[in-house]
Amino acid sequence: MDDDDLPRRRDDVLTALVKQPLDPLSVDELDDRIAALEGEIARIKAHRAAATSQKAAAEALFRKG
Repeated sequence: MDDDDLPRRRDDVLTALVKQPLDPLSVDELDDRIAALEGEIARIKAHRAAATSQKAAAEALFRKG
């Protein structure tokens, strides 16, 4: 079984991130956080695109055979 098939743990990083209070953060800290999250979103989208491309190539290969 792949890790992707496992249910997400309740104590994973994403869950912890969305539960963090934003009130203590300054505007500059919020801007930094937004920039970091936007960078992470771009990284995840690129990884998803690569994974989708690889999956499509594999499916095409097996359809031909």
